[in-house]
Amino acid sequence: MKKYKHIFFDLDRTLWDFDKSSKEAFEEIFNNLGLRERGIDSVDKLYRKYTVHNEKLWDLYREGKLAKEELRGLRFHLTLKDFGIDDRELADKFGNEYIRISPLKANLFPRALNILEYLKPKYKLHIITNGFSEVQDIKIKTAGLNNFFDKIITSEEAGTKKPDTKIFEYALKKANANPNESLMIGDDFEVDIIGAINAGIDQVLFDPKREYTVKSGIPTFYITCLDEIKNFL
Repeated sequence: MKKYKHIFFDLDRTLWDFDKSSKEAFEEIFNNLGLRERGIDSVDKLYRKYTVHNEKLWDLYREGKLAKEELRGLRFHLTLKDFGIDDRELADKFGNEYIRISPLKANLFPRALNILEYLKPKYKLHIITNGFSEVQDIKIKTAGLNNFFDKIITSEEAGTKKPDTKIFEYALKKANANPNESLMIGDDFEVDIIGAINAGIDQVLFDPKREYTVKSGIPTFYITCLDEIKNFL
């Protein structure tokens, strides 16, 4: 077994339960903005519409085709328009509230703290995330994760986003780590796994919903529960 020294984690949907936290934020904002009175009868329907727009716009953001400022408001504007509400001011208010509230919903995946406590004495732990720096910083502090990590690398800081090899190279340099002694743990096959492969870093695919069909050797390791990391680290 290869001896690793540096473990790089993705944050959203790997340690931080993004979907659960996001839904809780939506429920709070839905009530605060009186959206039922505006004709939206279900927060679940609103969230499903938002998810479709958000994923498409995030793809554009990762490709450098959409600015951060555009992404933040546009995803809510398009969502509200699906319900016949063409109100840019309301969309901006929704977006601002979401950025404020969602990082405070400290939902982690089961066993996340347990596995970090297990790994911390043995390895240097780091985060590589495509999320917005100020939002990710709040999430990490709210969930009590900041003491576990040596380096936290955001795409804004690095000037590029996963799966671009450059963000992994930037992270390795910042952590003073070599690719062959490093391991990347993430939930997104294209963004985390392929990105790490192209940077010469071994990988762990975290797939709690069992969405992926994996080939032998790609990724290096496959898990459906974070506790399974103990089987090889």
